[in-house]
Amino acid sequence: MKNILLFITILFLSIPVQAEDGVTPQSGIAMHGDVKYKDHFTHLDYVNPDAPKGGTLKLADIGTFDSLNPFIIKGSPASGMAYLGQSLIYDSLMEQSNDEPFSMYGLLAESIERPKDNSWVAFNLRKEAKWADGKPVTPEDVVWTFNALMEKGAPFFKAYYADVKKVEATSPTRVKFTFSHNGNAELPLILSQLTILPKHYWTTEGRDIGNTTLTPPLGNGPYKVGAVVAGRSIEYVRDPNYWGKDLAINKGRFNFDKIVTDYYKDNNVALEAFLAGQYDYRMENTAKLWETAYNSPAVKDGRIIKEEIAHDRPAGMQAFLYNIRRPVFKDIAVRKALAYAFDFEWSNKQFAYGTYTRTDSYFENSNLAAPAGPPEGAELKILEQYRGKIPDNVFTTRYEPPKNDGSGNLRENLRIAAKTLDDAGWKMGPDGVRANASGQKLQFEIIDANPMFERWVLPFIANLKKIGVTASFRVLDPAQYQNRMNDFDYDMTIGSIAQSNSPGNEQRDFWASDKADVKGSRNYIGIKDKVVDDLIEKIIRAENREDLVAMAHALDRILLSGYYVIPQWHTDHFNLAYAKKLGHPAKLSPLTPGVTDTWWVKAE
Repeated sequence: MKNILLFITILFLSIPVQAEDGVTPQSGIAMHGDVKYKDHFTHLDYVNPDAPKGGTLKLADIGTFDSLNPFIIKGSPASGMAYLGQSLIYDSLMEQSNDEPFSMYGLLAESIERPKDNSWVAFNLRKEAKWADGKPVTPEDVVWTFNALMEKGAPFFKAYYADVKKVEATSPTRVKFTFSHNGNAELPLILSQLTILPKHYWTTEGRDIGNTTLTPPLGNGPYKVGAVVAGRSIEYVRDPNYWGKDLAINKGRFNFDKIVTDYYKDNNVALEAFLAGQYDYRMENTAKLWETAYNSPAVKDGRIIKEEIAHDRPAGMQAFLYNIRRPVFKDIAVRKALAYAFDFEWSNKQFAYGTYTRTDSYFENSNLAAPAGPPEGAELKILEQYRGKIPDNVFTTRYEPPKNDGSGNLRENLRIAAKTLDDAGWKMGPDGVRANASGQKLQFEIIDANPMFERWVLPFIANLKKIGVTASFRVLDPAQYQNRMNDFDYDMTIGSIAQSNSPGNEQRDFWASDKADVKGSRNYIGIKDKVVDDLIEKIIRAENREDLVAMAHALDRILLSGYYVIPQWHTDHFNLAYAKKLGHPAKLSPLTPGVTDTWWVKAE
């Protein structure tokens, strides 16, 4: 009898579970199409499944930190405390692979349920999933986390998860999110990215997820917070009892016993420390430094390895960002004219050895970037819906930044800029500064937290002066800079608007009208455009990859036609320098080097 019952139990467990509405739980989910890694995969392709464990990875960051709570806009959180994507101390419901456009695989949740009509999504939690204190991760933790972040978290959460109607625990291991409509195809995947927090920890008297803290929080991930020296360093210690260490998604990952990040005052000091062996890994983002600064004895004798690795990472838009909330930048003619004063070609030769490529798309280095020339096919059909509401030139060409021959002679471009300002009513005054009919002077301040940009900005400012525009550059400390960005207290800044291969709900935070006045949102420019709002929702509701690409092309053209930025540059490879003690997989992810989770200390 016992054997019969055992046979029946095994047979029952082997049959796929039919969940609500007849939906079969899946271990992975892709935004469009099928997942790359099928059931029972053993490890990700871009890891070394036999990587040795042990050793310490030392990293560096610039500035300071005053909080271990990354979920709010208050304070400056420490490196490694991310709330989307990979966090060192927190797990999410599912984990994204870094060699697909957008696919998620079970982590805290062993499976996901999504009906064909996309009206809800449910996650079935692993019974073995535990917090670092040994208590199980429960659906109540998921429900509490979501509601707490929507109530007290950064504005980003409200934009990202705006289409969730309710969340509820439906069993001791299942949590369900019901949507306000079924058109948000990305919503099940981005909910699976949700970092889960322990309800029993944060609801203890004296703790509040809405406040900053330097007390190491309770997590459920591969590392625990170790020693913390506020503003100076933070240590993460690998948890030998990490519940998920044997999952296929984690095989060959999280190999360092310790990860320590030290903070430095500025990039120059950090570079000197790296070359002196004070930390182990550096991604060099300044071309001039890559070409000239790495000629130290440590590089020459092999203690430090230099490596250039090509990638397929979307570059997004790095640019001078206008804050069009400022009266001086409300005039589109001003925004258009000032771009002629930035001599990228000359600066690229002078400061970057010609290694940068000019950015001319909000979706740079991806097939989401609008093609050169007039729109065609599906993209044109989308844009036709807005004819009369968008500039006519959107239908004839795609914006490209003003170009020069690299000689430093910018006379023709400055002539065009001056005429554009004259025609718009910005006349040169007796003091050499332009002003409009109401007497408003054409002057502004550029702010940033990185002094390395000064050599790029000062020639730009000098060119602006030649056409009667007064600009200044101010370098702020990172905390002050972030506060001013949160409050939209700037005229112009230098910033990057990152994009993925699968744009979606985050576009609301970048461009949506209802985010333009929400402090802490990422609508840094202050865009309020009903056409842009409509296109964002169409992107979110895209039913297939082809539609998504066509809509991204259309959005790209419309944003470019608004002259909201002066595009800067990008590269198509990583410049990596690292201590010889480090090893990395032969095949890295095409999107990220993945140093903290896929590299290791060599056994010798």
